[in-house]
Amino acid sequence: MTSSSTSMTAWPDRANHAARSVTALFGHRLLFLPRTHLGAVLWQGRHPGLRAQQEQQDQAAHPGSRWLALLRRARPAAALALPWHYWWQAHYVDCLVDAGRRELGSGATPAARFDGPDRPSAGHLASRLVTGIRLRNALTFVNSYYDDMAWLALATLRLDRLAGETRRPGRRRNAKVRASLALQFDAACTDDLGGGTFWSKKRDFKNTPATAPVALFYARTGQHAKAQALLDWLDATLFDAGQGLYLDGVRLTPAGEVVERAVYTYNQGPVLGALLELGGEANLARAAVLVDAVQRLLTVAAGGAEGASAGGSVLRCEGTGDGGLFTGILCRYLALAAADTRLPQATRATAARLVTDTAEAFWSGRRPVGPNEAGGRLRGRSIFSIHAAQPAAATYPPGAAVELATQLQAWMTLEAAAAVTAAGLP
Repeated sequence: MTSSSTSMTAWPDRANHAARSVTALFGHRLLFLPRTHLGAVLWQGRHPGLRAQQEQQDQAAHPGSRWLALLRRARPAAALALPWHYWWQAHYVDCLVDAGRRELGSGATPAARFDGPDRPSAGHLASRLVTGIRLRNALTFVNSYYDDMAWLALATLRLDRLAGETRRPGRRRNAKVRASLALQFDAACTDDLGGGTFWSKKRDFKNTPATAPVALFYARTGQHAKAQALLDWLDATLFDAGQGLYLDGVRLTPAGEVVERAVYTYNQGPVLGALLELGGEANLARAAVLVDAVQRLLTVAAGGAEGASAGGSVLRCEGTGDGGLFTGILCRYLALAAADTRLPQATRATAARLVTDTAEAFWSGRRPVGPNEAGGRLRGRSIFSIHAAQPAAATYPPGAAVELATQLQAWMTLEAAAAVTAAGLP
């Protein structure tokens, strides 16, 4: 089945399925605290056939060890021992806002909720997640990385707009989050290296991953001059005209300035978003160039993935860890380009096809959580592949540790496809 033959109603259903899967496998309260939510970094099911064997071993080593089995499954407490990925949680908020917007489009009734009428709405769960982030981050929203903070600022801005559209006032907490983080961004945007935004508080590296989302935040909060200055710096410093793409960053070293020439999918996304948000002839022309370059240089052969259209390609993915989010972020902003009537129709069609073909590949390549991997609570949930061009059975076989970032990536991509088709695009 190709993406063009997928009905409009199928994409929201698929996005809801991804939302239910991610929240079921990874979502939990922080230390069992009420009205909190957080995403675990990892989920690992038992390999088929090994669960009973493991429990027998536990019983033999520790007679009466039923409590050991319970502790083994105590993800909320165990999560504190795992690395803390602030910006993964920020994108988790954004995914929940996507689901919340679809709930709103379906009437914002309990029956429209992605996880059923007896479960919290996506917006309420996103708000609990923001609370969980603050508590887990030592009672503050500030950390050492300006890009992390920019992603959370953007997510809480969208969360408040969702609240406004549901005729519920946005939480004053979210406004305070952004006011606090905006001070951080102002401090990170200096004349060092000619402009741009520092990546971290080491203040020796300015890059696209920080500058682009900060520019988008400024653009969405009415600070257009600041946003345009950051985009102008990106164009002058990190835009590679030969490729039509943005390079990673420029580092200040004792020997002088050194440009890091790596090209990542997710860097292109927030630049595209900021260009569209600000508009104007020059920015829109650059946005069209960027979409074309993504199509030419950041796609791979679909391989074993189903659903690619005649071009036989999907967006490339960038592995696990932080890279597990990269392509999903790009898809979020390609969906905005697809729906933007100021862009040429060919550009919009390219953006739409990139999103829906990649989403179709993620969907077709999913695998169910096996009955021996988890209990009945997870029956019917799915695991998505690390790479759109490969099936999940190959990248995440039963028993493998599954990372939250990669599952958010697939969810983001499916949400982007739902947004594209809702706009009446193929």
